[in-house]
Amino acid sequence: MDSTSLLFHLLARGFRVTALSIDYGQKHRFELECVRRQCRYLKEVALAEHVELIELDLSAIGNSLYSALTNAQYAVPLGHYQAESMKQTVVPNRNSIFFSLAAAVALSMATRDARPVKLSLAVHSGDHEIYPDCRPEFYDAIWHSFQMGNWDADQVELYLPYLNLDKAVILSDAAESIAKLELDFDRVFRNTCTSYMPNDSGISHGLTGSDVERILAFHAIGRQDPIPYQRPWEELVESALTIQANQIAINLDSRQKSG
Repeated sequence: MDSTSLLFHLLARGFRVTALSIDYGQKHRFELECVRRQCRYLKEVALAEHVELIELDLSAIGNSLYSALTNAQYAVPLGHYQAESMKQTVVPNRNSIFFSLAAAVALSMATRDARPVKLSLAVHSGDHEIYPDCRPEFYDAIWHSFQMGNWDADQVELYLPYLNLDKAVILSDAAESIAKLELDFDRVFRNTCTSYMPNDSGISHGLTGSDVERILAFHAIGRQDPIPYQRPWEELVESALTIQANQIAINLDSRQKSG
């Protein structure tokens, strides 16, 4: 959802995009097929010439990573993103790996074409602290490392438009971008998968942390998510709101105890 929002954000602003699709052995591999579906849609609406897709296969490392998202020994937890159990979904060094690969491509393009290039990722800190590699200070540090470790790094500009936003605002931004391009919002997001635990047919679970956050975002902007779920939409919204309320109560209780 976030990467798709960023893609159309960039296209609506006239950028040509080189996109990386990375197979790191994730259990929710259906998202990789969604990337290909989105590319087919771009071709259908005559935008394919503005997007180059590079598919990278790092799947061999998946089961070696200590994460519920890649390792078959660990189950994907259900619930809210802020729950302590969600730390099981952290993939060690994932955004560092993604950043390094994207930065290498961006700098190579800038050098080859003798022109500046923007390096853009759809990361956002949101309102949770489970993922340390989504925080602004992490990108300050890794950007400094990139600049220190490469000649001509000044030819690359880091562009993180969503870094301090939550998913509902990101989704609203996507809606504006898609409308500017005169495209179909539901069709665009039907070609996405956020769930950490879709079934074999790619139908989203509805109760994983990524599901709950996505459902709450669509609910917040007054839209029904166009993708299929394993449970009815109204039931999922009610569950997501309950999960959110319970987590807020847990957070408040924790703050009161620590204070």
